[in-house]
Amino acid sequence: MALPPAGKPARKAGILLHLTSLPGPFGIGDMGPAARTFADQLQKSGQRIWQVLPVNPIDAGNGSPYSALSAMAGNILLISPDLLVTEGLLEAESLLKYQQPSTSAVDFATAARYKVAMLESAWLNFSSGSFPALHAEFEAFCIQEEAWLQSYATHKALTVKYGNKPWQEWPAADRKKEATLNSEYAVIALKEQWWQFIFDRQWQQLKDYCHQRSIALFGDLPFYISHAAADVWSHRDLFLLDDKGQMTSVAGVPPDYFNAGGQRWNMPIYNWAQMKAAGYNWWLQRIRRNLHWFDLLRLDHFRAFAAYWQVPAEAPTAETGTWEPGPGSDLLQAMISAFPDNPFVAEDLGAIDAAVTDLRDKTGLPGMKVLQFAFGKDMPESEHIPHQYPTHCYAYTGTHDNNTTLGWWQQEAGPLETGHLKQYTGVNPGKKKAHLLLGRLAYASVAATAILPMQDVLGLGAAARMNTPAGEGQHWTWRMLPGEFDKKTMNRLKKWTQLYNRSAHE
Repeated sequence: MALPPAGKPARKAGILLHLTSLPGPFGIGDMGPAARTFADQLQKSGQRIWQVLPVNPIDAGNGSPYSALSAMAGNILLISPDLLVTEGLLEAESLLKYQQPSTSAVDFATAARYKVAMLESAWLNFSSGSFPALHAEFEAFCIQEEAWLQSYATHKALTVKYGNKPWQEWPAADRKKEATLNSEYAVIALKEQWWQFIFDRQWQQLKDYCHQRSIALFGDLPFYISHAAADVWSHRDLFLLDDKGQMTSVAGVPPDYFNAGGQRWNMPIYNWAQMKAAGYNWWLQRIRRNLHWFDLLRLDHFRAFAAYWQVPAEAPTAETGTWEPGPGSDLLQAMISAFPDNPFVAEDLGAIDAAVTDLRDKTGLPGMKVLQFAFGKDMPESEHIPHQYPTHCYAYTGTHDNNTTLGWWQQEAGPLETGHLKQYTGVNPGKKKAHLLLGRLAYASVAATAILPMQDVLGLGAAARMNTPAGEGQHWTWRMLPGEFDKKTMNRLKKWTQLYNRSAHE
């Protein structure tokens, strides 16, 4: 990737937009033409970073990218059928019956059904056709990724065998990673490996496309993974489980800004003693896998490195949990030693104390500042108000867990917050321009990097919110409509990058 010109300050700007939120004809955004169009738009608007949410496999029933079914594999729903046509693995005409009207919401169940049908066809064509170069690449991929790929594929095949039941409900012999497959399910496992190969291949093509435009890809590493994940099945000793594979305690967070009753995530707690004894190999492996995809990596729920909230498995809510010591600098130093470029960003939001900030600063990681948090009663001293920012941080208007800025302004900001924002800026943004004011504040700040969620770039209201932590209803579904990121909006961002010295492209 091209470096900034010599002598230029390293001030940058970027956009947060998950791939599922891209427009496209198959009901869900993917790595196809719309992703390349968006990379072009980022370049034209002076942006240097494209931030996304986690890209691991998800449960299509809820769509959450933070409850991964594998820490190593990619989400095959992000595979582009259009690119499979380009490879000769599908016929263009065969895609017509799967195309869907463009809407502002993902239908995960339908998208999963259609995408898998297209991927099944591509696999059959690959298996029966003559693709010698692709076969050689696939074999090399399987050898290179053997450490996780075989167990992942075996887990997927067994999941099919047992009707999508979680592995804890399988027969005892197959609850162990030594489980073997008959010929029928061995073919399913091979297909799953091929789909991972295709995901990886398309991702590297997209990454190269972005790098050619000086766009860095910024990923997101969830702290926990799903109890149903292949990694938990294949590394039971690394998690706090009983002899039947059931969780003895679950992860979560205490009451906070987002939820007065806390959050019970129903994900397993790590066995940190065993993790350390194994040299944190699993953690380093998953980070290495993510850095194969990304240039930068957000460490989600960073506070758990210092201490994490542990909830008894039988507790109905997270309120009865306890703080337990996390791996601390021991794991972080192992990460930095393995990846000396230190491409990590700490998600230091929520229940943060001195131990968390000390750990962040000791390891030299930039943290996050969120302008929606800046205008409460502690505004003059708030760490989220721009005059308090260090240079070494990432400034946001909001994150995927926040309301859109316009939604926040119209629905959540009370008289205190609205009054403080007007006093601080000397500007009354009215009902429909708060996103522009906060966007300028982020860009004008001393923060080395300013990132805006795409919804705030477009000035969308609460209906475009990506997630409401612990909230009811459907989340993760928002999609950008074709043409919504128009020339006028790109020009505005370009002018901001120039005005606030964040311009990357002359």
